Amino acid sequence: MKRIVNGAGALLAALTLSAAFCNTAAAQSFPIRPVRIVVPFTPGGANDVIARVVAQKLTEQLGQQVLVDNRGGAGGAIGAELVARSPADGYTLLLANPGPNAINPMLQPKTPYDPIKDFSMVTLMAVSPQVLVAHPSMPVRSARDLVALAKSKPGQINYGSSGTGAITHLSMEFFKAKTKTDMVHIPYKGANISLTELVGGQVSVMFAALGSIQSMLGSQRVRAIGIAARERSPLLPGVPAISESGITDFEVVNWFGIDAPANTPRPVVERLNQSINRVVQSADSRERFSTMGFIPRGTTPEEFEQHVKSEIVRWGSVIKSQNIKPE
Repeated sequence: MKRIVNGAGALLAALTLSAAFCNTAAAQSFPIRPVRIVVPFTPGGANDVIARVVAQKLTEQLGQQVLVDNRGGAGGAIGAELVARSPADGYTLLLANPGPNAINPMLQPKTPYDPIKDFSMVTLMAVSPQVLVAHPSMPVRSARDLVALAKSKPGQINYGSSGTGAITHLSMEFFKAKTKTDMVHIPYKGANISLTELVGGQVSVMFAALGSIQSMLGSQRVRAIGIAARERSPLLPGVPAISESGITDFEVVNWFGIDAPANTPRPVVERLNQSINRVVQSADSRERFSTMGFIPRGTTPEEFEQHVKSEIVRWGSVIKSQNIKPE
């Protein structure tokens, strides 16, 4: 019996060493074929743009072509599930963002993947603060002004969003919960449509990605009255942080990261992490990101996982407290 136990222990140790050797060998040879970044949205949006910027530079870093594969639908769930069910080898990656990776699983009980258990986090690449914008006819110049106006006219101010459950929707619901105000949600099918309606005066206020409104601010078609960050953004220094209006702990960013399928070998994750972080922190990328309203990051896999977990908790709380239901 003792010999059997010792033999089993030796076999287990040999298998462990063999697995470790295979993982190391996989990382040293990775990649040996093209890598695919699945963007879970249609072409043309912020997620698609940042994926293509990173893919171009990452091709140089990895020595293999990095392709962008748009798989839109179901608020990002189709693309996210595709990656979650792909082989855990580092060749199929997900452009992660708040929708499919933090909001959908809290809003849609039947989301076909777990945002934590089904992925290996690689890195948080960039963030883009949400900006509170108003139609120029609105008599508001700050978040404090909007709160005062909304409290004097409960249920009479309309706000737009890019759809129920979108970050532009939940940002305003978060704002309403923090300020105890009542405004009416008008959802649209996409950020561009909702911004067009804001410019036309069909809605009065909304939250929007910094990059999507930069060109509008100079023409005064919309007025930026607050940025959802702890401090003013260097990309929009003239716009006060919402915290300056006395609304504490109000920080909302759209974020962009990279996930691999769960159980991707750690050496492969580390190779991807180091290569992508070099890309997003390079001078060229910083300059390109700035023109699009993105602030580069570059984190460890553990830091990114903690970020996603905190986002799940935050948006789950907003969805519950505001009684938000899927369409």
